[in-house]
Amino acid sequence: QGQLVESGGGLVQPGGSLRLSCAASASIFSLGSKAWYRQAPGKQRELVAIMQSGGSITYADSVKGRFTISRDNAKNTVYLQMNSLKPEDTAVYYCNSGYYSGSRYIDYWGQGTQVTVSS
Repeated sequence: QGQLVESGGGLVQPGGSLRLSCAASASIFSLGSKAWYRQAPGKQRELVAIMQSGGSITYADSVKGRFTISRDNAKNTVYLQMNSLKPEDTAVYYCNSGYYSGSRYIDYWGQGTQVTVSS
């Protein structure tokens, strides 16, 4: 059974930094893509960053140059380094892991971690 557990959220002032962590169970860490999504109050969940299994990375335009997704294979952990945070980055951030098993797409979600950017 796959499992994702996020941590690292909190309250930060505009211009500050946070690093989110997503610890994945070993059974799913090496499979497929890893991504971070976020959902602000009253808005749809949106993709923030995705790292494909081949290593390519895509960022949402709104976070390019400020956020960095990375992984530590020894720790089965994916990170999201967030710099120059803005109030509009306030949201619940979710970790996602997805892969294809034949034609079937299987994905897992973490429970989410709150990020609040406010002075």
